[in-house]
Amino acid sequence: MKKILELFGIKKDEAHPVTQKELDMFCYQCEQAAQGTGCTKVGVCGKQPDVAALQDLLVHSLKGIAFWSNLAREKNAKDAKIDRFMIEGLFTTVTNVDFDPEEVAKFVRKSVELRRQAQALFEKANGGSYTGAVPEAAGDWKPAATTAEMVVQGAQHGVQDTSIDPDVKSVQEILIYGIKGYAAYADHAFILGYEDDAIYAFTHKALAATLDKSLGLMDFVNLALECGKTNLITMELLNKAHTDTYGHPVPTPVQLGTKKGKAILVSGHDLKMLEELLKQTEGKGINIYTHGEMIPAHGYPALKKYTHLAGNFGGAWQDQYKEFQDFPGAIIFNTNCIQRPADNYKDRLFTWGLVQWPDVKHVDGWDFSEVINKAQELAGFEDKPGKEILVGFGHNAVLGVADKVISAVKSGDIRHFFLIGGCDGAKSGRNYYTEFAENLPKDTVILTLACGKYRFNKLDFGDIGGIPRLLDVGQCNDAYSAVKIALALADAFECGVNDLPLSMILSWYEQKAVAILLTLLHLGIKDIKIGPSLPAFITPNVLNFLVENYNISPIGNAQDDIKAILG
Repeated sequence: MKKILELFGIKKDEAHPVTQKELDMFCYQCEQAAQGTGCTKVGVCGKQPDVAALQDLLVHSLKGIAFWSNLAREKNAKDAKIDRFMIEGLFTTVTNVDFDPEEVAKFVRKSVELRRQAQALFEKANGGSYTGAVPEAAGDWKPAATTAEMVVQGAQHGVQDTSIDPDVKSVQEILIYGIKGYAAYADHAFILGYEDDAIYAFTHKALAATLDKSLGLMDFVNLALECGKTNLITMELLNKAHTDTYGHPVPTPVQLGTKKGKAILVSGHDLKMLEELLKQTEGKGINIYTHGEMIPAHGYPALKKYTHLAGNFGGAWQDQYKEFQDFPGAIIFNTNCIQRPADNYKDRLFTWGLVQWPDVKHVDGWDFSEVINKAQELAGFEDKPGKEILVGFGHNAVLGVADKVISAVKSGDIRHFFLIGGCDGAKSGRNYYTEFAENLPKDTVILTLACGKYRFNKLDFGDIGGIPRLLDVGQCNDAYSAVKIALALADAFECGVNDLPLSMILSWYEQKAVAILLTLLHLGIKDIKIGPSLPAFITPNVLNFLVENYNISPIGNAQDDIKAILG
């Protein structure tokens, strides 16, 4: 055990989060957790204690819904409204989504109403009342009359619970964060009209299991791996939603400079919202720019046809506070990752969907006229062309030239593939990913996805026989494409994924990354390097399990890690 902890650079007495009961708040679901243990006064992300407590109360209430919905499903009864609400409620609690206490309180009130409906659904299907013990979360508790009083209720249902074995609690949190992660993907798919009942069924089953005191550590380990399977289903569904609606991404140059005209900046992950904005701004002299995880939109045929989809502005989410001050137009977030806005752009900032910030204008529905009007009031850009970078290397594009890739591997022109991707973030240590990419030999290929790519996606890596050395697979939503590419290469070389000349160097920040990691573990993928730091919700024993069974290891020195991998 000591060696395992030393591998990750931690001492045994530092390996588990603090257990102090009376805290202003306690949240450790993201990589920024204060001091590597948890945020106790205010979230590093900007989340206030009242929002943290309300989100804890919402998760508590969602578990109650899951208890009754899972029982109802055992009687072949289900409710689409309840299923949909579960996904939206979970997504609301993901890091950097909803910072507005009144909006979270609305979710709590609605959740109690739907808990009663779920109970009635079960009782009707069962032909009578439930005769077993009912957990408190599924009981008759009611939300307090005021939001402030609900905050007090939420403080009683935080993530810390010393009555549960620490290792069991650790895996429960991994499970819950994985579910939160795939809830984000499921929400995007649903907006495009795609859903899969297997996602809803597992969500109810897994959350209900966290209320079952009879379950042990391996029960939750197995549920966590099943969560990885469910996330794979969800990512595949979202990929189908995107490609059926917008076509398969194709390699496309993206302009990092600016075009003369009024401007709107779109940040987030939701392609449908971007499409609607493009439709409503067509012919109005307004150029649309993507930011952060929206950059892959440029590769979709049905979106790139809009000539006023002008380019990409800025980099990853954590730089928005500085970059947005220089954007001379309207800005809209359609999902995470919003930060506390600066005063000099707050009046031209909008949110949409589940993302909210107190006192920031929120757009309900699909009418973006207020955003458009604000853009028309502002100065906009002058022509200032910049560098172009390539996006659009989804699995369809990469596998379309699979014969060339396979031939290059067999001839020795390509020695190794590196998947360097995941979340970006503000914490120190992430320069590792830039150094790693820069120091890779020229006979290696980099696959990248999610906002972690902004650490190196503007660098020129050249090509190998016409195959770009840097292949941008997409956003975090597109991790399915990376999995498809890896599985297809394994089939082509008649070997397992772990036998491929492929290494995964991942960065994590929030719950979608947890869901993707669980998918990789579900697929049996080993030897993953992860950083920049260890999740605060993982105990020493759980860490030991991951190391022994999957050989997960932390990132170290970039050049040393490259030498160790390539030999």
